[in-house]
Amino acid sequence: MPVWTSNQAAHLDKKEEKIVKLLIGCRKHDRSSQKLLYQEFYAYGMSICLRYADNRDEAAEILNDGFMKVFQNIAKFDLKRPFKPWLRRIIVNTAINHYHQKNRALKAEELDSAGQSANEEKVLSGITYDEIVQMLRKLPPAYRTVFNLHVIEGYKHEEIANMLGVSVGTSKSNLFKAKEQLRRILNKFFETDYVEKG
Repeated sequence: MPVWTSNQAAHLDKKEEKIVKLLIGCRKHDRSSQKLLYQEFYAYGMSICLRYADNRDEAAEILNDGFMKVFQNIAKFDLKRPFKPWLRRIIVNTAINHYHQKNRALKAEELDSAGQSANEEKVLSGITYDEIVQMLRKLPPAYRTVFNLHVIEGYKHEEIANMLGVSVGTSKSNLFKAKEQLRRILNKFFETDYVEKG
């Protein structure tokens, strides 16, 4: 466990100091430190989980599993590094594991010949984060997972294929289908929104 010198501590802002103290407490298996760390990052973690889950209960299950992994592996975490990216990686990996468990019985669809969408990503305005999450939840789990990993997390298709145990073609195909379905959902959303406001 590193001891912070006054010089190092001066570089930490109050929030970082608080988080480091909680992490040190978690390394000692202190229940109150674990509870406070969970509360501190609950909203952040939940915002990630909601994009992968079918509903809030499933998102909470992924988040809780993720935090269990955090507490089990906290001794490996370098306290001099920022905590948030490490937490994010654990939560995303937990969501992928959850996806595998749910879909173990189902074989991923192979469509290597599927083309990629030529349309560029469009910036959406007038849509809240919650509305985007609701739209993502309408996608089948396979499409939603690839969309999240590629578009939001920034993974390449080769990496996604490796993570999910599918071919690169399946990853590309699922992304293509996810975008097509999201376009239809968005069109419907804007039509409904226009009618309601009009």
